[in-house]
Amino acid sequence: MILIGLTGGIGSGKSEVARLLTSRGAVLIDADLIVRELQQPAAEVYLKMVELFGPEVVASDKTLDRAAIAKKVFSDSNLLKTLNELIHPIVRRVMNERIDSFRQSDKVVVLDIPLLVENPREGLDGVLVVDLDVDLALERLVEQRNMSVEDAKARIAKQATREQRLAIANHVIDNSGDRIQLEERVEAAWSWIQSLK
Repeated sequence: MILIGLTGGIGSGKSEVARLLTSRGAVLIDADLIVRELQQPAAEVYLKMVELFGPEVVASDKTLDRAAIAKKVFSDSNLLKTLNELIHPIVRRVMNERIDSFRQSDKVVVLDIPLLVENPREGLDGVLVVDLDVDLALERLVEQRNMSVEDAKARIAKQATREQRLAIANHVIDNSGDRIQLEERVEAAWSWIQSLK
């Protein structure tokens, strides 16, 4: 097994890179998807979040109101820290269980971890960082995800800096170009990953 950490700031195109890697045969273990699974009604993280925030974060269909939670945590850094301390150990445990299931294989396992700088992982064979200029990321968040400029800026400000991500990179995918350029850069990254065998 080759274990790769994949990270990038919000709006960097990390999800598209993850998709392109899986199309080449990688197995993806996505931290955000695991969080969403664990946030389903009555699941472990769901119960802890309702305990932390109170019943006002539960929507009428009994799911978590993600917008209400985001509004609370992105305006209160202490609350965000508390939430991260609550969720990350559980997500790490589930990720480790999934990694272990591939340990004896020859698979490329990609851990999609947005907060890899903030929560470093042991045992990675390499770190792949999807990078682009912060202004371009902001522009894409506003255009493609319909975020307000203020919301996008607040989310970017809560993450590690571009420089901090680049400092942990073993390989960088520059996503400032178009989709054809991104395909070429992912292909180069895939060759790099294969060289780690």
